Amino acid sequence: MLRDKYEVIIGLEVHAELSTKTKIFCSCPTEFGAEPNTHVCPICMAMPGTLSVLNEKVVEYAVKAGLATNCEISRDSKNDRKNYFYPDLPKAYQISQYDKPLCEHGYVEIDTEEGKKKIRLTRIHIEEDAGKLNHDEFSGGSLVDLNRAGVPLIEIVSEPDIRSSEEAESYLRKLKSILEYIEVSDCKMQEGSLRADVNVSVRKKGDTKLGTRTEMKNMNSFRSITRAIEYEVDRQIDVIEDGGKVEQETLRWDEVSGKTFSMRDKEDAQDYRYFPDPDLVAIKLSEEYIENIKKTLPELPESRKQRYLEKYKLSEKDANIITASKYLSDLFEGATKICNNPKAVNNWIISDISRILNETEMDPIEIPFDSKQLAKLIILIDKGTISSKLAKKVLVEMFEHPRDPEDIIDEKGWVQISDEGAIKDVVLKILEANPQSVSDYKGGKDKALGYLVGQAMKETRGKANPQMLNKMFLEELKK
Repeated sequence: MLRDKYEVIIGLEVHAELSTKTKIFCSCPTEFGAEPNTHVCPICMAMPGTLSVLNEKVVEYAVKAGLATNCEISRDSKNDRKNYFYPDLPKAYQISQYDKPLCEHGYVEIDTEEGKKKIRLTRIHIEEDAGKLNHDEFSGGSLVDLNRAGVPLIEIVSEPDIRSSEEAESYLRKLKSILEYIEVSDCKMQEGSLRADVNVSVRKKGDTKLGTRTEMKNMNSFRSITRAIEYEVDRQIDVIEDGGKVEQETLRWDEVSGKTFSMRDKEDAQDYRYFPDPDLVAIKLSEEYIENIKKTLPELPESRKQRYLEKYKLSEKDANIITASKYLSDLFEGATKICNNPKAVNNWIISDISRILNETEMDPIEIPFDSKQLAKLIILIDKGTISSKLAKKVLVEMFEHPRDPEDIIDEKGWVQISDEGAIKDVVLKILEANPQSVSDYKGGKDKALGYLVGQAMKETRGKANPQMLNKMFLEELKK
């Protein structure tokens, strides 16, 4: 394979929208989904004579992210103007950070087939988001929505330490998990709260000089990112093998065709003509300020995973899945505390809940029920109020039409039959209707019992207590 001759070099610039209530330089709200241009003011619309004032919470959240990713926190930082023109950037410059970012020299540790690997972070800096262009296919024009203009971002820039699309996905998932745990971003990729610029280059194995990189902008799904990397790696290798030269450019990934297309030449830092923002004062952080933020850091995913392995005896695989998402982990912790059955809670999350999330492409944060309701469902199974089979139907209802599991069971008439007399009547009826299966069982065919129990469950529409059915069938068959 041609690819075996080459080494893949990937670096990621991840943008995460911070979960502050207001924008970075004004008091406009940051909620997603409002009517266009309703969360705006003269400051984020860049009206002449306006003055930006830095939101302190943005600095706090950025420092928190830096501490959680093993960064050095700068005591002396500043804001810069990054000059470029886009229709959705009303100032014609973006307030960002250049040579003095808030956080530097961190790392995120990922799991690979070869073991643990550290992906180094060059920096984490704060900046403002641009607005959004809504393209009108019918009129052929575009409309500008400035609700997003001024929403605070942190940009997390990695070193080019990533060597495959699998490593890129693992790094992004770990980063997303950390940001969720420290509650600085909701990381809703479908809303653009977490997106990545993907830098890709290739070089022949043994070479020490980096190849020419291309950049794919604003990608917000794991699937798209991995597909785009795979395509771009093959494209660059083909260019080199054909005697061509990879151009440094910004690309657009097209999900439908599965190809990248050139947008423009890739800019370098000098193209942006950075200079310190004259309207904003320097950011000076004291040791006490940083220590106080450090004290607020919660238990991070790696620490939770170790605790689950030791305290709850979860498997490594299950612990990885649950702790990868703060929302799944919180669901596990809360439900376990109530029902005191970690094994059952783990099984429901790993199997049925994860399956439904995958099928519906739903993020764990969107799960429409809480840990109390999941615990209640498990308690109802343990008490024999409902069978495990019917509980799966209840769970689907909890996703599709969220309400209390007891209400669902009552409405649907799914209460498990545990009355001995009623179950015995069903057992006798099934035995009478299936003499061949009775004969098969007595002749040594144990599978016949499973068939008889299945018929009884069918007769009761899945509501009979399966343990009682098994016991009564055995009692009758031994007579």
